[in-house]
Amino acid sequence: MGTRAGGRRTGPKCIAIVGPFASGKTTLLEAILARTGTIPRQNSVSSGNTVSDHSPEARAHAMSVEATIATTEFMGEQITFIDCPGSIEFSFEAEPVLAACDLAVVVAEADEKKIPALQLIMRKLDDLGVPRLLFLNKVDKAISGVRDTLKMLQPASSVPLLLRQIPLRKDGVVIGSIDLALERAYIYREYAESEVAEIPGDDKARELEARFSMLETLADHDDQLMEQLLEEIEPPKDAIFDDLSADLRDGAVTPVLIGTAEKGNGVLRLLKTIRHDAPDIEATRKRLGAPDGNAIVAQVMKTIHTPHGGKLSVSRILSGQVADGSELWLPGGGTAKVSGIYRMLGKDQFKLTAARAGDTVALGKLDEVKTGQTLTSAKGGIKQLFDVEPPQPVFAFALRPKERKDEVKMSAAIQRLAEEDPSLNLRHNQDSAETVLSGHGEMHLRVVRERLEGKNQIPVEGHAPAVPYRETIRKSVQQRGRHKKQSGGHGQFGDVVIEIKPLPRGSGFQFTDTITGGVVPKTYIQSVETGVRDYLKSGPLGFPVVDVAVNLSDGSYHAVDSSDMAFQMAAKLAMKEGMAACSPVLLEPVMKVEIVTPSDATSKIIALIPQRRGQILGYDARPDWPGWDVVEATMPQAEIGDLIIELRSATAGVASYRAVFDHMADLTGRLADEAMNANGKAA
Repeated sequence: MGTRAGGRRTGPKCIAIVGPFASGKTTLLEAILARTGTIPRQNSVSSGNTVSDHSPEARAHAMSVEATIATTEFMGEQITFIDCPGSIEFSFEAEPVLAACDLAVVVAEADEKKIPALQLIMRKLDDLGVPRLLFLNKVDKAISGVRDTLKMLQPASSVPLLLRQIPLRKDGVVIGSIDLALERAYIYREYAESEVAEIPGDDKARELEARFSMLETLADHDDQLMEQLLEEIEPPKDAIFDDLSADLRDGAVTPVLIGTAEKGNGVLRLLKTIRHDAPDIEATRKRLGAPDGNAIVAQVMKTIHTPHGGKLSVSRILSGQVADGSELWLPGGGTAKVSGIYRMLGKDQFKLTAARAGDTVALGKLDEVKTGQTLTSAKGGIKQLFDVEPPQPVFAFALRPKERKDEVKMSAAIQRLAEEDPSLNLRHNQDSAETVLSGHGEMHLRVVRERLEGKNQIPVEGHAPAVPYRETIRKSVQQRGRHKKQSGGHGQFGDVVIEIKPLPRGSGFQFTDTITGGVVPKTYIQSVETGVRDYLKSGPLGFPVVDVAVNLSDGSYHAVDSSDMAFQMAAKLAMKEGMAACSPVLLEPVMKVEIVTPSDATSKIIALIPQRRGQILGYDARPDWPGWDVVEATMPQAEIGDLIIELRSATAGVASYRAVFDHMADLTGRLADEAMNANGKAA
């Protein structure tokens, strides 16, 4: 006993700070930087002057909208903290960060409404295999006891939440904490180091009970400790600390520390726990499956475009030593040369001559490098260690610059923003000629728009993307189309008879001919099909036509005046007159939607689906996600545009959905009229 952890891990560390929205992550980072002397004093989030509030968008919305990197020193060791946004709309920022960090500090509070958001974070840490500890913030404002709070939070964690500290109260007010491993009391002093004290006699029994509970949990992974507890032998403190370190690094438990970041309380104990218990770069390299050896291996965690320094690739150096000018291979081949190495403190960069294994630094001007890529000095490159897979977008708008001259500039600016945030998706809709930007919520895209207009000085307009309506027909007709024009010299003559018939839904378009006797020469049959297809791009209702069969059955030609163009025109005339008589009907796309929601909000979700013309297919418990449900439904695409806003409003911001095309359905009445009017066609 006492050797499981193998002692304290030295060297540079990288710690991610994660947690639900407004749990106090940015405040905690600010408190850490103040306590380590990296910044002169701790600023409040409300002041807009924190290290993380370095963008106008973060200040305007009083929330983190991107990961903030800050490197500091504590007791002679370098630690880089990365403050990740808490809103689900910006949560993808955390994934490339978490992949290459050593430990995650999960900031939480005694708020039952935030448990689903906490569960999402804990599940992501499980998926990535990242060890974590939990900082229970705002203990001075908590109404319930800390152990009751842990019982409430435990369903969010797949491993036991292990309480390492309990609050010390006086007259009902939290004045400090009791460390269960050290068996000491710490009296809080605002923005200063706590004062060490003896455990008050009135609190001794409470401390012993909580400590025994902590030891029981540790004994689940240490047989010798279990024997000592059964025999009522007091285990040595160094063995307890060894178990705490080993179980944290193995991901067997999530140790829980308490404090109030706003006042700097509990921050020093958190820093000492990180210094003593956190795994190091060797464990992270092993978790990622990085190759052994002396070659440089760097994992890119974030991309930043700076106003003056150009592109920066924030990277964790997994092995080797990077110098300015180092040539690094990209996955799949190709090289890039490092031009500048920087230590980060929010928006500020400090130039370095080199970076070693464990360092988290920004590498300059690697123009071809993307977030999530693995770089190496090994010739030919190595396999990417972490795959960046953004979730399916749930919100979109069509974007265009207010001035046409800014189109190229806007495209380049969006490209840079997409490099910084790979969860953004940009595509061009050929049907509507729209540039459609999609992401993970209304606020996500609002920030993108604000950056285009603020940082890039490009005024833009946005609106809901066009719905890809189609039209089809309900009955068959036969129609002649004749194009005849004489204007001196060669004239134009094309004459066709076509049969237009509806096809089953999903069949698309079919063209055939039953010409006999050469009444339409074979050389012009292709021209007729071209004319028909051209007409079908916009039918009588103004939308592309689907599920139609056209047969060329008769016609005539002129030996001199007939031409390819004349038969195309004749076909279009026949289609224009014939389609109007075929009882055209508008079709709208209907999607199959899968909504994931906390179980306590399922009834709200089921109630809103019919309000959006949806049809519920069923719902069930989400597999391996206690407290969550999956609701399946079909819903017209026109109703899905802002669905995510209502879903998140009903679920404290955590619900999401996936949608795939299911079928086309008839659309009639007022909604059809509105669609046609919006498209510039009268009903």
